Amino acid sequence: MKRIICLFLVITMAIPLLFAGGGKDRKPSGNLTIYTSMYQEGIDIVKKELKKEFPRCSIEFVYGGTGRLEHRIATERASGRLGCDILMVAEPTYSLELKKSGLLHQYISREAVNLAFDYDTEGYWYPVRINNMVLAFNPARNAKNSIPNSFQDFANDSRFRGAVSMRNPSISGTTMAALSALKDKYGYQYIDALGRQNVHIEYGSEGSLSKLESGEYRVIMTLEESILQTREKDGSKLEVIYPEDGTVMIPSPIMIISSRWSANRNTKAAEVITDWFLSEKGQNAIVSGWMHSVRIDFPRIPHDSIPTQTIRNNSIPVNWESTSGQREELLDRFERSR
Repeated sequence: MKRIICLFLVITMAIPLLFAGGGKDRKPSGNLTIYTSMYQEGIDIVKKELKKEFPRCSIEFVYGGTGRLEHRIATERASGRLGCDILMVAEPTYSLELKKSGLLHQYISREAVNLAFDYDTEGYWYPVRINNMVLAFNPARNAKNSIPNSFQDFANDSRFRGAVSMRNPSISGTTMAALSALKDKYGYQYIDALGRQNVHIEYGSEGSLSKLESGEYRVIMTLEESILQTREKDGSKLEVIYPEDGTVMIPSPIMIISSRWSANRNTKAAEVITDWFLSEKGQNAIVSGWMHSVRIDFPRIPHDSIPTQTIRNNSIPVNWESTSGQREELLDRFERSR
């Protein structure tokens, strides 16, 4: 009887230690670095929630456009160690490359069954936020029915030559994705039409938004979140146009760097943080950052947006394998068209 009582006491004392030290529900500790192309305002919202949820884990975010992050990682690979533990870029093509290179950690997230968008079934990357490439205009300066309401007209209506803008696809992963999708829909002549349209190239959203406000630009190709953010934070009257020929929906991935390459080799913490990003709590922070959720039937949408499924019902698909393989060709054609 004494031995049974002693065994019971040992098991009772061991259970809290077991759950404190293992399992996916534990609170991670240590350092973690995340490279991300998410805008700083969105980072600030997510970082605040992460700090509340995981106070024992010191999480550092490093921001950069997808092109710049790719260049940074290429440089770090040459040194034998990356500077991040988690990577969140704009679109999935880079995930395909990193998976083939053996830089990613395989992890089957418990939240995968709740995702409404495609993910890597082997567990190397998951969509974490939905960015929508749209058009935008200033209703104080132009009536909506007097300007391009489709990507086709954006590139081909000569009345707006020199009064339209877009991001640089060599730096912006979302713009590269949109360029690839529009090439698939309309052919390479679409890229040539952008050149004839004398489309202005911006290196950040701030410049295009301010010139849209001033009237220098009449229509811009931009991410929906840029317009929604300035409407909520600044009271701007700029409006989104969900193009008649389809919005380009871009699932931005999250991936864990393998312990062989990661900055802090804190893989278990990275797994827990990945689950959080894909959970309802994490997606709530994403939506508060003016991006759409990747979860099935998520109850919230970003400020002043329209339902995610409505956008999805009229969207232009992106072939990620093709985008990955044709990146240099697309960029070369784009540069030559100008």
